[in-house]
Amino acid sequence: MKEVHSIAIYCSSSNKVRESYMQAAERLGELFAKANIQLIYGDGGIGLMAAAAQGALDAGGKVLGVIPQFMVDAGWNNPRSTKTIVTETMHERKATICQHADAMVALPGGIGTFEELLECLTWKQLGLHTCPVVILNTDGYYDRLLSCIDYMIEEQMMRPIHREMFIVVSTPEEVLPAIMSAPQWDPSTRRLAAI
Repeated sequence: MKEVHSIAIYCSSSNKVRESYMQAAERLGELFAKANIQLIYGDGGIGLMAAAAQGALDAGGKVLGVIPQFMVDAGWNNPRSTKTIVTETMHERKATICQHADAMVALPGGIGTFEELLECLTWKQLGLHTCPVVILNTDGYYDRLLSCIDYMIEEQMMRPIHREMFIVVSTPEEVLPAIMSAPQWDPSTRRLAAI
């Protein structure tokens, strides 16, 4: 396992979510800061994005926001981020986040979060990256997606080994230990991408 200096998070930009999701996001940011790990995220100024950034910044940590220009123009960015990279497109945003991250963590979120998580796993399946991927399953939020993935395997849309591309934890305190103990993913496993 290589050293971990920066971790990307994917999560909701909604302020209308349950408080336990907000608390977990803020706590995760705090834990990153205490471990001297930079938090990378989509630079959103509200919701779980802002909560995670606030947790990191309030604990003295560094936060890298990556956001497309049209979102900056709409005022959706977080001016508190330590550094911001402005991209032209959403595709460039996702690629930039991945390029700067040593690991990825998915917190509760909507279709954008799911899309980012599933693309990240697709890239890992194809050997385009080998970073640890952790799902922070606060209050069982991801239970239905995990059941769907198990069903994909049952229906032979995926191989059982692909269930090993990610680790599921329940609390923010479990995230960093899961990343540090994650087995190294073999990029040659791409040969198994086709069933």
